[in-house]
Amino acid sequence: MGSRPRFIDDLSRAASDAPGPDSRNADSLNPASLNPASLNPLSDDALLDAYSRTVIGALERVQQAVAFIAVDRRLPGEPSGHGRDTRGGTGSGFLFTPDGYLLTNSHVVHGATHIQVTLADGAKFDADLVGDDPGSDLAVLRIGSPEPMPHVELGESSKLRVGQIAIAVGNPLGLAQTVTTGVVSALGRSLRSTSGRMIYDVIQTDAALNPGNSGGPLINSAGQVIGVNTAIIPGAQAICFATAIDTAKWVIMQIFAHGRVRRAYIGVAGTTTPLSRRVQRYFGLRTESGVHVMEIVKGSPAALGGLRTDDTIVAIDTQAVQDVDSLQRTLDASRIDRPVSVTVLRGAQRLELTLTPVEQAG
Repeated sequence: MGSRPRFIDDLSRAASDAPGPDSRNADSLNPASLNPASLNPLSDDALLDAYSRTVIGALERVQQAVAFIAVDRRLPGEPSGHGRDTRGGTGSGFLFTPDGYLLTNSHVVHGATHIQVTLADGAKFDADLVGDDPGSDLAVLRIGSPEPMPHVELGESSKLRVGQIAIAVGNPLGLAQTVTTGVVSALGRSLRSTSGRMIYDVIQTDAALNPGNSGGPLINSAGQVIGVNTAIIPGAQAICFATAIDTAKWVIMQIFAHGRVRRAYIGVAGTTTPLSRRVQRYFGLRTESGVHVMEIVKGSPAALGGLRTDDTIVAIDTQAVQDVDSLQRTLDASRIDRPVSVTVLRGAQRLELTLTPVEQAG
């Protein structure tokens, strides 16, 4: 059948240099004098390559803080107290403070009637929803504990580079504490949330994600969280997305301060429309498109400020508005209850209108 393959021994010494049994002295034959390390100089740690050690080291820093989240939701149309009035859902999350605050995806917990969190050690807690932002697909939960809890360190997604190691941790398909690895495939992606708003500065990775990974951490080689695992493209391979942790930090601070994320509202519905080169040159515009106003809500800041249907919005406070998403991005909390200058094209006129955005409800 041929000679038996040799693996560890092949790595630990050359066959030509291996001492034979006859060359051993009496001490080497004494079991009490044998040192296990000398018999097998390559320990398990030594056999691990640098990549494996990096992944394991990063995982050890976060694993105890990653949680399994199970939720109950009331079925549409079912009255409360009905025998079978709920359906379940699951996802992932992670503790980011020692006093029990967790971050997860909005779509994991939105509309939940009951939220239960299971930690890596098997401890179960009922969780309270502190704040939920469908616009960024993020939510903050809290669980109670008399003792400090293991928690992650939040990194800086602004310092990421394409090609860096990316490690996803979560509970896909109910399989707790599953780890997948890959790289940062691209930065600055955009992703439309369930609310219809665009999420910007999204991280693309090829670390495999599956249903149940949502809300889990995406970490770097130092074990710092760089993103919140959010979405995949069904049918595609190795194209997965995570909300950048810098975005999550801003959302967390908004939720802690206000219980919600504040955004400005002017009350228009519109669509992106291209601008001809002739129009661009005539009005001296730097943008190739704008937002064509299709509808104006009665009594809204847009209506009170003189905006009309069929106007084309091209700038707000001199910032170019080239599509609906850039309009949404420009209308952030800094413009709530503050007069802003809106540049519109109306027929052959370029007008500067003054509106005062209000806080968006809900």
